Amino acid sequence: MSLLSVHRQPGSLLPDLAELWNAVAPPAIPMLGTHLMRVEDTLEEGRYLVRAEIPGVDPAKDIEVSVHQGELTIKAERTEKHEAKGHSEFTYGSFLRTVVLPPGAQEEGIDASYAKGILTVSVPIGEPESPVKTVEVKSAE
Repeated sequence: MSLLSVHRQPGSLLPDLAELWNAVAPPAIPMLGTHLMRVEDTLEEGRYLVRAEIPGVDPAKDIEVSVHQGELTIKAERTEKHEAKGHSEFTYGSFLRTVVLPPGAQEEGIDASYAKGILTVSVPIGEPESPVKTVEVKSAE
């Protein structure tokens, strides 16, 4: 199993900054309107796997997975029960993450499953549909 680095810059601080912002900002103004969803992606045996950390949700009601024009989008909502309680560091609200699918990803045959707080989306990978085409450059003179 090898982790892909295609979707993020090595050493990127964006996830850490977004998490820090959401920790110190009032809950009414999360960064970019949603909370950060942690993901990891791998290529295994002809499939592209995306795993998202989304504990405390009901997968039938609270998670939506969609694919459009080569992008996989995961949306989730965790609602807060209104009970008298003490201190909480849990994150409630909307979660959204979009990843660009690798070349050859097939939108048909995508599977998604949820267990122990982890959503796993499996996308079949085939040959890229269109190879790179070279275009002849003609002289305009």
